[in-house]
Amino acid sequence: MSNTRNFVLRDEEGNEHGVFTGKQPRQAALKAANRGAGTKLKPDTIRLRERGTKKVHVFKAWKELVEAPENRPDWMPEKISKPFVKKERIEKIE
Repeated sequence: MSNTRNFVLRDEEGNEHGVFTGKQPRQAALKAANRGAGTKLKPDTIRLRERGTKKVHVFKAWKELVEAPENRPDWMPEKISKPFVKKERIEKIE
């Protein structure tokens, strides 16, 4: 049995949009951050609720263009998008 958990992306009004999986909330937040448009100066706020719980993990997220590693495959571009997240808090849903 795998240890992956499902996290649902929420907006400020409480509407739920997409599901991201990961072993930890941070892993799911990194996946969500890679789809966002936040920058380091103006990060996005990502709110992830774990399915089956009333906890909402709140992250500040952004992505930056960085050089690809030296041992990159031929199909990978020279610049890649790298996500960054910083956990802000955990909220409880009533």
